[in-house]
Amino acid sequence: MSTLSKVVLSISVLLSVATVAGVHIKQKLDRERLRDGVFRDLERQSRKQENLRLLKEQIDLTKQLEVEREKIILSESSYKS
Repeated sequence: MSTLSKVVLSISVLLSVATVAGVHIKQKLDRERLRDGVFRDLERQSRKQENLRLLKEQIDLTKQLEVEREKIILSESSYKS
């Protein structure tokens, strides 16, 4: 085997190994990114549930406040009468 053919073969093998390694590394990074996306989605859903709970609580408190204001207004109007 001539020196030139050995060099070409070596370069071909190195490029093939580098390509395979690069593909495996990229696949691993893609899998990790997908897994992180699932965790981010779960966290986002949790925050959304918490925000909905807080919103419902605020709505309930607002209704209670309105009822109390109505009672105060009615009691004040009954005192004036």
